[in-house]
Amino acid sequence: MPKRIPLFSLLVVLGLWSVQPAFGQALIPYTLQLDAKELEQQGLNLAQDAAQLARFQQYDLALPRAQLATRLAPQSYQTWFLLGSLYLQAKEVDKAINALQQARTLKPDDAGILFALGSGHFQQAKYQEAVTALQSGLKIKPDVPEALFDLGNAYYRMQRYQEAIAQYQKAVAKEKKFWPAINNIGLVMYEMGNVEGALRQWRSAVAIDKDAAEPQLAMAVALYAKGDREQGVLLGETAIRLDNRYADVDFLKENLWGDRLIAETQKFLQIPRIQETIAQSEPPSEQTQNAPE
Repeated sequence: MPKRIPLFSLLVVLGLWSVQPAFGQALIPYTLQLDAKELEQQGLNLAQDAAQLARFQQYDLALPRAQLATRLAPQSYQTWFLLGSLYLQAKEVDKAINALQQARTLKPDDAGILFALGSGHFQQAKYQEAVTALQSGLKIKPDVPEALFDLGNAYYRMQRYQEAIAQYQKAVAKEKKFWPAINNIGLVMYEMGNVEGALRQWRSAVAIDKDAAEPQLAMAVALYAKGDREQGVLLGETAIRLDNRYADVDFLKENLWGDRLIAETQKFLQIPRIQETIAQSEPPSEQTQNAPE
């Protein structure tokens, strides 16, 4: 479960249309002469359509509808919020920030917009701006585990470790089975040199979700580094079979693995048995797939 995806803000904005039917009208026939109110309604209909497409992860189809919706209904904060969230999903972060700022201008005290801005600033590596936006949103809506988690991540990137742990703990207090927050407490503890504390957190995360590859690989690396090599390799093999993306160091960095854990992981991934597991878990090459039988 990659932890830095802007899905939360998208889910929030999709909820704006959750009680209304979707409209399939995507384009306005040029022969119609519509007044401003009708144009705005067409824009909202388009936004509903885009939201429904986004629910089914059809983002390429959703994005142009959302873009047109903001032109037809430029005074609707919902259309800008939706567009910004879709841009975040597409990793067009600068465009996302611009759209979300427009949404905030129209509705300054919406917590969801502030949380989405926090996610966007985080992706820009503007961690203090992310903290400010997330804190502002949490003042309005304080009990959102995902936002507390994002705030913890921002503090973690700033190496404000105790503050990061505090936010992760708040997230878990709100949602007991929120294993990514428990996992990240382990990541922070490992960077602080508390290996046993990190292992306890990762075991707790796996107890919640036995198919969570990330805490299992983190445990594997930590155990191997402290001398429990056979158990470490067995856990590592299991983790990579569950999700071989975690054998990619760049992917681990995206998921906030710190320098100390990354250094140990790079050595761990070179173990012959782990190399063999990685090779076995990779999908067949196109040439192999297309080879004649």
